[in-house]
Amino acid sequence: MNKTFQKVRNLTPAQAIVSYYFVAIAISFLLLRLPNVHKPGMAIPWIDSLFTAVSAVSVTGLTVINVVETYTTFGIVVLMFILQLGGIGIMSIGTFFWLLVGKRIGLRERQLIMVDHNQSSMSGVVKLIVEIVKILLLIEAVGALILTVYFTQYFPTFQEALLHGVFGSITATTNGGFDITGESLIPYFNDYFVQIINMILIILGAIGFPVLIEVKEFLSNKQKYFRFSLFTKITTSIFAILLAVGAIGILLLESFRAFRGMSWHEAAFAAIFHSVSSRSGGLVTVDITQFSEATNIFMSALMFIGASPSSAGGGIRTTTFAIAILFLINFARGKNTIQIFKREIELIDVFRSFAVIFLAVFMVLVATITLLITEPQATIVEILFEITSAFGTCGMSLGITSDLSEPGKFIIMALMFVGRVGLISFLFTIGGKTDPTKFHYPKERVIIG
Repeated sequence: MNKTFQKVRNLTPAQAIVSYYFVAIAISFLLLRLPNVHKPGMAIPWIDSLFTAVSAVSVTGLTVINVVETYTTFGIVVLMFILQLGGIGIMSIGTFFWLLVGKRIGLRERQLIMVDHNQSSMSGVVKLIVEIVKILLLIEAVGALILTVYFTQYFPTFQEALLHGVFGSITATTNGGFDITGESLIPYFNDYFVQIINMILIILGAIGFPVLIEVKEFLSNKQKYFRFSLFTKITTSIFAILLAVGAIGILLLESFRAFRGMSWHEAAFAAIFHSVSSRSGGLVTVDITQFSEATNIFMSALMFIGASPSSAGGGIRTTTFAIAILFLINFARGKNTIQIFKREIELIDVFRSFAVIFLAVFMVLVATITLLITEPQATIVEILFEITSAFGTCGMSLGITSDLSEPGKFIIMALMFVGRVGLISFLFTIGGKTDPTKFHYPKERVIIG
C-alpha cells in the first residue's frame, strides 16, 4: 500500500489528473452495473456500460444505448451524478469535499487543481474551485426550477416534470449531451422557451468558469472601475464570433435543404440552437441526419474547436483557435508579436496553441483512417462527424454510434477521454516530468516555406 501511495505521489500533476479520471471512469462503470440501474429484461454488455461511463465522465453524450429505454429512474439519477462529476471536474469535486470536512489543501492538491483547470499559477486556485462549484450548482438549480415548472404542462405528474427538469438542466449546463426523451430536444422544436433556456445553460457551461467568476465579481463590484482579464476578453469575443458565424453558416447551408418549408423564425432558431450546441452541448432540435454533407463538415469544424478552457466542454478550445488566428494575421502583416486589447500574448502560449492544434489534427486524422477500416458501413463524413463530436465532447451523431464495432468504440472512448482531460494535460502526461534547459546553443536561421 505504501509503495502504491509513493508511486502516486511521484506522478507529475498531469499524470495524476489523468489517473484520477481513469479512476472516475472505473467507479462510474461500476455504478452503471449496479442492481436496479437497468430496466427489467435489459442485458447491457459490459463494453456498452463502459462506453456510457466514459461518455458521462467526459460529459460528451455519445451513447450506444437509448437512455430512457435502458435505465430506471434510479439509473438516470446515477447518470446525473456522473455528469456532475465530469462537468464540475474531478479535482473541483474532491477539493470542495476536502473543504467541507475541514481538510487542509496542500501544495500537491493545489498543483493538481492548477493543471485540471489550465491555470498558470497556484495563487487563488482553492478560491477558484469554491466559486466554480457554487456558481455551477446555482445555475443548475435555477435552470432545474424553471424547466420543472414549465414541464408541468408537458407531463401528467409533477415527478415526471421534476425528473425531466433536473436532468435537462444538468445535461445542458455540464454540456453532457444526454437526454431522457429518446429524441433529444426534437419534441420541443416549436417551443422556443425550452430552446432558449437550454441555449443559455449550454453557453454558461461552455464559456469558461473563470469568465463566470469575473462576471460575478463585476456585478458585485461597487467601485467604478473594473478590469476584465485578457482571458475573459478573448474568450467572450471569440465565443460570440463563433456562435454568429456558426448560426449564419448553418442557416445559409440548409436554407434550401433541411430548413426548406420552415418559417423564417423556425429556421433561425434551428440554426442558432445548433451553432450553440456544437460548442459542446450535443443536443439537437431537428434530425441532423437530414443536413447536407457541407453542413456536417462545417459543424465538425465547430465541434473540433469546442468550448473554452476551464469549462465543461472539450475540443482544442476557443482561446487556442483565437491565438492561432491572431498569430497568422499578425505574421501576414510582418509582426513578430501578438497584441490585442492593449496586451501582448506570451510566446509560450503561441507555442502551446500550435502544439495543441497539431496534435489534435494528427489524432483526428489517425482516428478517421482507423475507423474507415473498422467501420466500412459508415461514410467518411459520418466518421469525421463522430470523431470530432467525441473529441469536442459534444455528443452529436449522425446515427452510427450504436453500430460501432468494439475497436471503433474504444477509439471513440479514447477521443472522448482526451477531449475531457485536455490536450495540454495529455501532452504533459506523455512527456513526464519537465526538464528545464540548462544551457543554450548558438542560434541559426532555417529556411521556411
